[in-house]
Amino acid sequence: MPSRRGFLAGLLAVGMAPAASWADLGSPAYLSAGKAADGSFFLAGLSDLGTLLFSHPLPGRGHAATAHPTRPIAVAFARRPGRFADVIDCRTGAQLARLEPPAGHHFYGHGVFTPDGSLLLTTENHFEAGRGIIGVWDGTAPYRRIGSFASGGVGPHDMMLRADGTGLVVANGGIDTHPDSGRAKLNIPTMRPNLSYLDFDGQVTEQVELDPQLHKNSIRHLAMQADGTVAFAMQWQGDLGADVPIVGLHKPGSAPRLMAADDPRLRNLNGYGGSIAFSTDGQQVAVTSPRGGVVQVMDTASGALTTEHHLPDVCGLSQSTDGFIASSGSGEIVEIAKGRLSVLNQAELRWDNHLIPVI
Repeated sequence: MPSRRGFLAGLLAVGMAPAASWADLGSPAYLSAGKAADGSFFLAGLSDLGTLLFSHPLPGRGHAATAHPTRPIAVAFARRPGRFADVIDCRTGAQLARLEPPAGHHFYGHGVFTPDGSLLLTTENHFEAGRGIIGVWDGTAPYRRIGSFASGGVGPHDMMLRADGTGLVVANGGIDTHPDSGRAKLNIPTMRPNLSYLDFDGQVTEQVELDPQLHKNSIRHLAMQADGTVAFAMQWQGDLGADVPIVGLHKPGSAPRLMAADDPRLRNLNGYGGSIAFSTDGQQVAVTSPRGGVVQVMDTASGALTTEHHLPDVCGLSQSTDGFIASSGSGEIVEIAKGRLSVLNQAELRWDNHLIPVI
């Protein structure tokens, strides 16, 4: 029987070497940006128990990331209004490319690969024109920019593939910004956030806005259920004393549903939804608030807020096998399952805003 080395040599000889995959890195479950104790920034891969599997340096503070659907390649995005997106070979740590948006644009912190990995799509602000853009990049080396199209609104932040893989859902937060003004929000009185469903060529197939009384509720972050239901987390730009919903659900072709709208515990979110995720069975949706230091879990059928968990500076969130996994700015990785919060891991790190599922 031939040895494994001989077998691989034979594959190489005929050009059939097995392609590198995420399994070569221990099958990481999540990606997260973070900050080390020495002040340096990095992108990390984590196991399903929050164990650090790999870490690669970034030139500045990161926000979110996206994983290639098959190859062990990740793209780490700068925090708004950043101008870098690093394409990283997570096996070697090699920087395959540093993407920069065109003049007059900046990144908004999120992006996705198309289902086959051939294209990388990025949320951007065309700040001179005051409109949202989806940048289109070749998904393979040299990762060059090949086009763009309108996001369907102002201030596109998060973006996800539609469940059927035929297009995108974009959270247009409605907030106009300009790098000359730092992170200042320039149009609060007139902002109009929306959810835009787009084809990959930029055609808008559906668009959803909330009641005009909620026009200051910036739609920021998204989660997707297998049946196409979208969960969205919002960030209120009005009076923080107002009782406003921070979580909504939308299924294409129907009206949006706002969750726990009459529950006084919504005030504990302090008007800020940091990350959002569905449970694996879709029966629950959770939202984090670093400003409020809480994770709230809601029942998707009834819309009721079922449990609340306190964790200072919590923001990153994703589904786990039994519930949810969350990360904090104090280096904790916790699991929320069966109504309880338990610590999985603690490190001398500051985890940033998101836990991005690898697959």
